[in-house]
Amino acid sequence: MEQKTRQAKKQESRLQAEKIQAKKNKKELSSMTQTNKKQIYNSNSPRKKEGFFYELKNKLFGKKEQPPSVQQSIPYRCMYKDGICRVDDRLYTKTIAFQDINYQLAQNEDKTQIFESWCDFLNYFDSTVHLQLSFINQFGNLQDFQDSISIEEQEDDYNDIRQEFSEMLKNQLAKGNNGLIKTKYVTFGIEADSLKAAKPRIERVETDIMNNFKTLGVKARSLTGKERLEILYRQLNPGSKEKFVFYNVPYKVDTTRKRD
Repeated sequence: MEQKTRQAKKQESRLQAEKIQAKKNKKELSSMTQTNKKQIYNSNSPRKKEGFFYELKNKLFGKKEQPPSVQQSIPYRCMYKDGICRVDDRLYTKTIAFQDINYQLAQNEDKTQIFESWCDFLNYFDSTVHLQLSFINQFGNLQDFQDSISIEEQEDDYNDIRQEFSEMLKNQLAKGNNGLIKTKYVTFGIEADSLKAAKPRIERVETDIMNNFKTLGVKARSLTGKERLEILYRQLNPGSKEKFVFYNVPYKVDTTRKRD
């Protein structure tokens, strides 16, 4: 009984101390200005994490705060309308889409020439130019494929032939890759102090790459900022059937995230 009485008294004194502390905190909070209150309750302000395991993790692996939003976790700073992307403070990149080349069906002499030209293409990039090859497979809209191969009927006697030919194309489409779209990209980047300094060299490298693709007999084209953002959108939203709409950029602003 005495032990229970002591525990009850300790609990009562602890509750009393907590009430006093709560009143004190409320009084201090009421004396603060509205600006200070906003700073305290701002959701973007970092929260203090305490504890033994948290301190141990910081000592072993270093302190690394998680990005506060999905948008800020995407690894680029600015995307400009001409296709140049500012990845960090000094790295600027651009992407070129290129088509495939029929290497297996080529003659042996042509294969040797294609291989040597491809080696020359890769050796063009020195240590000052960043290079990345991307091969992306995505499922397209099957209905769009069917509409593209569908032959409209006309007012003549050949509609049966058109219908038969359309059915044959649809059957071949069903037996094929099921609407799988294969795209290939080469992304190159250089380091510079500003966009103004980086743009002339990016244009020179871009011209050389296009000429190398032309030597290989490969069709290629540079991507705009909208096209690069659409690729990023499709990668982050796989299976989405919504059409990419470029409407988040304010009028007369050349970048999707912030001004340079």
